[in-house]
Amino acid sequence: MYPGRFATEHPERAAFIMASTGETVSYGELEKRSNRLAHRLRQEGLQRLDHYSIFMENNNRYFECCAAGERSGLYYTCINSYLKADELAYILNNSESKVLITSRSRAEVAAEALKQSPNISLVLIVDGDASHAPFVSLDDAVRDLPETPIADESLGTPMLYSSGTTGRPKGILRPLPENPPSEPLPLYKFLLGLWQYREAMTYLSPAPLYHSAPQAAVALTIRSGGTAVIMERFDPEHYLSLIEKYRVTHSQLVPTMFSRMLKLADEVRHRYDLSSLEIAIHAAAPCPVQVKEQMIAWWGPIIHEYYGATEGLGFTASNSEEWLAHKGSVGRVLLGDLHILDEDMKPAPKGTPGEIWFKTATPFEYFNDPERTQGARSPDGTMSTVGDVGYVDDDGFLYLTDRSTFMIISGGVNIYPQECENLLITHPKVADAAVFGVPNEDLGEEVKAVVQPMAGVTADDAFAQELIAFCREHLATVKCPRSVDFTDALPRLPTGKLYKKPLRDKYWGDKKSRIL
Repeated sequence: MYPGRFATEHPERAAFIMASTGETVSYGELEKRSNRLAHRLRQEGLQRLDHYSIFMENNNRYFECCAAGERSGLYYTCINSYLKADELAYILNNSESKVLITSRSRAEVAAEALKQSPNISLVLIVDGDASHAPFVSLDDAVRDLPETPIADESLGTPMLYSSGTTGRPKGILRPLPENPPSEPLPLYKFLLGLWQYREAMTYLSPAPLYHSAPQAAVALTIRSGGTAVIMERFDPEHYLSLIEKYRVTHSQLVPTMFSRMLKLADEVRHRYDLSSLEIAIHAAAPCPVQVKEQMIAWWGPIIHEYYGATEGLGFTASNSEEWLAHKGSVGRVLLGDLHILDEDMKPAPKGTPGEIWFKTATPFEYFNDPERTQGARSPDGTMSTVGDVGYVDDDGFLYLTDRSTFMIISGGVNIYPQECENLLITHPKVADAAVFGVPNEDLGEEVKAVVQPMAGVTADDAFAQELIAFCREHLATVKCPRSVDFTDALPRLPTGKLYKKPLRDKYWGDKKSRIL
């Protein structure tokens, strides 16, 4: 979020625009705000490599809160704004944060979490009533401080947490060199070129800023001298209207956003002028082949895909032309040294799924968690994994199968539910779907689907049988659900990731699932 030279060369240029209100904050104003907050963090005693946290929804103060850390050598943790108090307290304590910045809408949760967070010495609130302890108004806290940089500026960086879909979230710490703030980490330089960022571009951000991908995309937009348009929440038609309104050139999405736009009525989808789009990037979750085919047919060959964990183990990518020649892949390796290994840490035959390991492209550790750091590394310490499973084709393109923790073992057969999920989401009556293993006395586990129907669809046994038949038409019977349940909404994180654990736990009860 560092404004850099654009704060002096183009101080009136819009750094970002809030989509719901049209409020615009210039590069010059962002520079002043972030400098004042950097001075306040120094006053609080935070020095290079110290930590603070940001817990709030997408709003007009988010960027200065990040930029202050990025220019003062600090690690700043952007926390999932949907967490409960206990979950928030865990991250505040685990990250060793000394300052928390929050908002009115998250103040109640923050206040409860602070009862368990003794190391927080200052709580700033950006838009709320600070008359009650422990909150201090951000505006009041920085009002008399300089608008110029602190004397000891140095590069800071996010320390983000994994989404915690399979357990406690982990803080992902990267080494931070003593660079000036104008000199970003090598990974970000690589992404600037790959994603074709340029000065005066317009980036549309439809995702929550606490997640690594949108956080990095907006930060790079501002480092490039572009303008970021920030949606407070994703709505498919509003997203399309914003492309037309602001002549958006770049955007990054997740596959569920593609699906929701494709299920708009044809007259709505084609109502807006999307011709300004130059590049649309997607990642975070696997994209069903049919969904991506339809998006390329609609938007043209401007869609780019990548695969890379927040940990920075490695990085694969493909453009539309490459993907159309290798449908279903997440691209070829551009960073890191990829290995597909079986359960014995031996190379899996080409085309056979195995766990994805990289000779790590960028060093990392899980902060304050040496046991999990060690668990993510090979016995000799040369490779790392986050538990994803996939295979490589003859041309070196990687295909994701699933996470190893989600694999179903039914009658001794390994089943990866992602394939069935990807199929179900293409059914015209399905809004969202989750597939996982549930107990079966004879087989150990059997395949279960939980489906969110489209509005107006009757969720009855006839529809369940229709979906089972649909799956069996396209997949081997062993991969298909034996039963289908329905729900009003699936626990999908705003980042696009499906949070299966609470769904699955309902079916396991007191029985011990293979997946913890």
